Formats: sequence, C-alpha cells, structure tokens
Amino acid sequence: MGKLIDLRKTVYELCTADPEITAIMVGLGFEQLAKPGMLQSAGRFMTIPQGARLRKVELDKIKDAFLAKGYEIKE
Repeated sequence: MGKLIDLRKTVYELCTADPEITAIMVGLGFEQLAKPGMLQSAGRFMTIPQGARLRKVELDKIKDAFLAKGYEIKE
C-alpha cells in the first residue's frame, strides 16, 4: 500500500506521522508550517481543507501535488 493522506486529520497529525507532508505543504505556499511552534499551535486544530480556504489555495491543487508524490487521498 502506498502513502495515504487523510484530509479529515489535522495538519499536526499528518505532519508528525509523515514529515514529507510538511515539505509538500511548504512548497504549496504554506510557509508558516516551517516556523517553529506553528505546527504545534494552529496545526493541532486545522485540517488541510480548512488551511486551503484560509490561504485561498485551491484544494484540487493540493490534492494534485500529493497525488504526484505518490499519495492516496482519503476524504
């Protein structure tokens, strides 16, 4: 089974389980995730779809980036 990303989980849960997710998100414009403490604070309650709406990034663009890296997406 390949890598799985569950969009219902928080950014904190996803990034601590798989650090590659942080790098992908930073590359998509979520630079704040690289700042110390941001993942532990806002990341604990925010999901990727919520962050996409907040940052005005199309969720399909995020999904495409994860699919390109070999992730399976669960919604």
